Amino acid sequence: MTTAAITGVVPPVCTPLTPELDVDTASLERLLHFLIEAGVDGLFVLGSSGETAYLDDEQRATVIDVATSVAAGQVPVIAGAIDMTAPRVLAHARSAARAGVDAVVATAPFYTRTHPAEVEHHFRTVAAGVDVPLYAYDLPVSVHTKLSAQLLLRLAEDGVITGVKDSSGDDAGLRRLLQMRGERGPVVLTGSELTVDNALANGADGVVPGLGNVDPHGYLALARHVRDGDLKAAAAEQDRLADLFRMVEAGDPARIGPSSAGLGSFKAALHLRGIIDCPATMPPQLPLAEQEVATIRTLLDQAGLL
Repeated sequence: MTTAAITGVVPPVCTPLTPELDVDTASLERLLHFLIEAGVDGLFVLGSSGETAYLDDEQRATVIDVATSVAAGQVPVIAGAIDMTAPRVLAHARSAARAGVDAVVATAPFYTRTHPAEVEHHFRTVAAGVDVPLYAYDLPVSVHTKLSAQLLLRLAEDGVITGVKDSSGDDAGLRRLLQMRGERGPVVLTGSELTVDNALANGADGVVPGLGNVDPHGYLALARHVRDGDLKAAAAEQDRLADLFRMVEAGDPARIGPSSAGLGSFKAALHLRGIIDCPATMPPQLPLAEQEVATIRTLLDQAGLL
């Protein structure tokens, strides 16, 4: 188990399912090998792209077992310990730690109504109860609480969190966090697919892009361009990835929600690329229609991925 900060390109791994909605372990193994062989710097399982909110405890454990077995120390594995309140998060975090993950990720509490002091207490409680590093997941669209830069810096200064996955969509807030952190500040990973070049150029330590399941090589190239100081090449690669990311718009918003459209598009793309056997998503998400999948096929073809 590594306790070092996890940086670079860390895809939030999709969870392939069988038509019967069990975890498809064979497809998951192929996806993990595909990502590792591409050269990713880590694997984040049981996040939003991994449909963790839909998986039962046994399915979550299966995903972690497969990921740690395939990774086998080649790259670190981070696992979401995402649930409503600290006792439930702790149960997931301890289970993941026993299974050998390198770090766990937690959001602010949700469903319950909390005060900012209680959000802080939540993270301190989780960190005190688990012996692997904790990353805070800033995801206000799902948990309805925005983690302030001041809170994140205080938690990092006190050794409560090692890092932050910023999926807030608040580019100004991310920039402020990067400007404010000092030597004891947290590792900062952007969860955006679309502003990665700017985030990395401004000092972010890595990226956790859902689209990285489909095209990890693109995000690795983008990160390399930024490291090399070739921001023009980075911007060009970002533009190419932004065009590919249009797959999340293939689903008709009059028929399905953004989760069905987004996760469905990633899984459809992985299926079309022959990496997973079935593009199923967990209910109540609805599947993409044939015409919508055809749109995704066109985008993949235009990107040279078929």
